[in-house]
Order: sequence, then C-alpha cells, then structure tokens
Amino acid sequence: MKKIQVGILFSALIAAFMLGWYFPASTDGNTQTLHTKDQSDLPDFSAFADVKEKKEAFFSYLLPMVKFANQEILKERQWLGELKSQSSFSQDDMNRMLAMADKYKVSTLEPNKVLSLLLEHVDIIPVSLALAQAANESAWGTSRFAVQGNNLFGQWCYVKGCGLVPLKQVHGQHYEVAKFNSIQDSVISYMRNLNSQFSYKDLRAMRKNLRSDNQMITGLTLAEGLLSYSTRRHHYIQEIQAMILHNQLGRYDG
Repeated sequence: MKKIQVGILFSALIAAFMLGWYFPASTDGNTQTLHTKDQSDLPDFSAFADVKEKKEAFFSYLLPMVKFANQEILKERQWLGELKSQSSFSQDDMNRMLAMADKYKVSTLEPNKVLSLLLEHVDIIPVSLALAQAANESAWGTSRFAVQGNNLFGQWCYVKGCGLVPLKQVHGQHYEVAKFNSIQDSVISYMRNLNSQFSYKDLRAMRKNLRSDNQMITGLTLAEGLLSYSTRRHHYIQEIQAMILHNQLGRYDG
C-alpha cells in the first residue's frame, strides 16, 4: 500500500470523518469490532447457600471474560503505539484510526491530537474494578437484568425495545436496561462505555497519569472516576472501593 504523508491527506480525512462521509473498512461505530467468544448461559448463582462460595464462583466465572476484553483493548493500543512511531500512514491506517476515533468518541480536527487522544481512551479497565462493579450492579449475577438480559453492569439504552423496562422507573425518564447476546458482550460494552463517555474523562485522566508515572493501574484508584456512574455518587465510589478491599480483588490487577 502506497504511503501518504500525514500532513497532506490526514486533515481531509478528519474532516470527512466529522461530516460522516468516510466508510471504514472494519467498523461503523455501532458494531462491536472485538471478536467475542461463545459463552454458556449465566450460572444460577442464587443456588449457592454459602456466600463465600457464591462470590468465588462469580469471580471465577467472570474473570476470563474481563481478561479477554482487556487483551483485545491492548491489541488496539499496541497498534496505536506502533502507528505513533511512523512518519507517514497508509490510507488503510488512517481509515482504521478514524473508525477507532468514532468507536471511542474522540472528536478533533487537529490531526496531531488524534493519536494522543486515542491513547488516553484505548486502555485497560482494572480487573478489580470490573469484578466489583459487576457484583454490585448485578447482585452477584442474580438480578433480573443479569439473568434475562446478560447485563451485569446496569447499562442503559434509549431506543424502545433495546432492553428490559425497569419495574420502578422514575417519572419522566424513558430508558431501558440494555440486553446483550452474551455476558462477554456486556463486559465489552461496559469497558467501551468507560473508555468513551465524557462522564468518565476523570477516570481516563487518572489512568493516563498512572501510566506516565509507571504506576500500576488499580481499580481502587480508578474508582474515584465513577462519580457519574450512579446517582449515589460518592457513596457508590466508597461502596465499590470497599468491595475491592473486602474481597481482595486488587490481587487481579497485577
């Protein structure tokens, strides 16, 4: 593939991206590009009489899926790192980068900022954080939304029929709790949510600073960036951090 100097074509492609004129090769921003693995149905965690056994079973079930999703993100991040070291890009490279920018909601007309902004968005979610939030939001895999919708993270959607209607919905609010084809899809969507939504920019900034200082990216630290995840705000953050500590989930962040 012929190489194209960055300064010549990149600005035009960025403009096309912003106006919705480009046609990416691998994703359209609405379709998940990660390859999911077939998963069995969610186990019946309510059948566990022993609380400790239920917790261990829940973490053991979810852990491989969280690791898999993070590995896919790291593949994207590695590709971005390799691209950053190049002085010129192929058109396929630029199409893929713009598709990734769409996926992670990175919007800028400055070509030099696209890669650096993507590297802030495309990064792992600590395993401890994902496990704690899944346990909290799904009542350890026993909630109606988990069992009927494969939704472990309480994610909402806003198109009629996209999910399950909450039994108790605040007057004036029109949303559903999203349904997923698999638990793996739920995990992937949750990570993309934290990596793309403006509400979690503080979480991403904390993660960037940890990387810059060569510090471990931990769920205990990044939980501070979840202020907008729940209406309980600070209480929710404290609850997630307490779950991480009580269940010693930090051991998975190494």
